[in-house]
Amino acid sequence: MDYSHNDADLIKQPIGYWSWAAYSAVVSRTRAALEGIGTSQPQWWVLAQVAQAARTAQAGHAEGGRDRGEVSRLLRNYLGTGPEAMEAEIDRTISQGWITEDAEGRLVITAEGRAFHEKAAALQAELWAERHAGISDEEYLTTLKVLQRFIHNTGGTAWHH
Repeated sequence: MDYSHNDADLIKQPIGYWSWAAYSAVVSRTRAALEGIGTSQPQWWVLAQVAQAARTAQAGHAEGGRDRGEVSRLLRNYLGTGPEAMEAEIDRTISQGWITEDAEGRLVITAEGRAFHEKAAALQAELWAERHAGISDEEYLTTLKVLQRFIHNTGGTAWHH
């Protein structure tokens, strides 16, 4: 791969720009790929959370489903989505027929949702491999630790499940 600058000049480059450029490239690629199969990234997040709860239930560890409020609280800050937008994305995921909501606000995956989740999960695995091509686990770990140190050093906070 050709880099934008030689090492001496690259070390002087602004992290704000390069972290933004990486964010923009990864999120744009992910969203376009998900849109290509008929969903949004936030709908994928909802479906993945509810599907995970279903897998846990099948293993005998829970009753299945996931509380709507819990899903909304967990996901509302992802990429600046916000609470209103996340609630609307949960509603859209329900209207797609991928999950249902009971009277207590428990979200449960449907058979159609399970099938779509498998398709979307396979796409996400392809995207993961694409993003990580030529990057060792050690390099990836170092990158995440460096980014988290930048967040810490600038007084920011971030957390991902």
